[in-house]
Amino acid sequence: MRGFFITGTDTGVGKTAVTGAMAHVLRRRGLDPGVMKPAATGCIRRGAELVAADALFLARMAGVDDALDLICPCRLELPLAPAVAAQLSGERVDLSKMEEAFRLLGSRHRVMLVEGVGGLMVPLSGAFLVEDLAVRFNLPLLVVARPDLGTINHTLLTISRARQRGLSVAGVVVNGLPGEPDAAQRTSPLVIGSLSGVKILGVIPRDGEVDVEAGRPGNLAALAGEHLDWPALLAELEG
Repeated sequence: MRGFFITGTDTGVGKTAVTGAMAHVLRRRGLDPGVMKPAATGCIRRGAELVAADALFLARMAGVDDALDLICPCRLELPLAPAVAAQLSGERVDLSKMEEAFRLLGSRHRVMLVEGVGGLMVPLSGAFLVEDLAVRFNLPLLVVARPDLGTINHTLLTISRARQRGLSVAGVVVNGLPGEPDAAQRTSPLVIGSLSGVKILGVIPRDGEVDVEAGRPGNLAALAGEHLDWPALLAELEG
């Protein structure tokens, strides 16, 4: 199966926004992307259903009509790591449902974009971590990082851990560069690339109009189309 598993150096780095923007660009290029967020927490209850805003955003950006139960098979209300949210609410995280949904979506779509929850070492169920799911799905890893002070350490640790687990790191996307970056924000992408040997596949400018929770993509798709290294990304997909 072709695609990417998108992880982040931390929660809130813009994984959903970047994944959605990539899906939108791939759809425009005729590559029929499927999208998946295997687990989401902090979901909103609407009647008897828990709704994951991240999953709805991904579906809209990809232009797919796959069922929410496939795109996001594990939805939990408490805004915590999935294993903790499930334990506190007396629920069970069904890993087999995630794998079944991944296989089915992969059979429907030409490429898959799978967004993890938080970072690689977030617990999904007991001691089973996001990185364990990434190993099972066996897709190249894209790391979404901040440009800010501290991101060098966070990103290098994420890359190092991914390599320890045998994951193929396709590259890093730095998201949210301000219009007037400071010295740390200007230099961190180059330092990360130099020290890790991993491709920096793009530095996306900050767009204050993006609001995933409200379903507002702002200008992110256009920014991703302009600032990501699409020849490298497409070469990885066409592998």
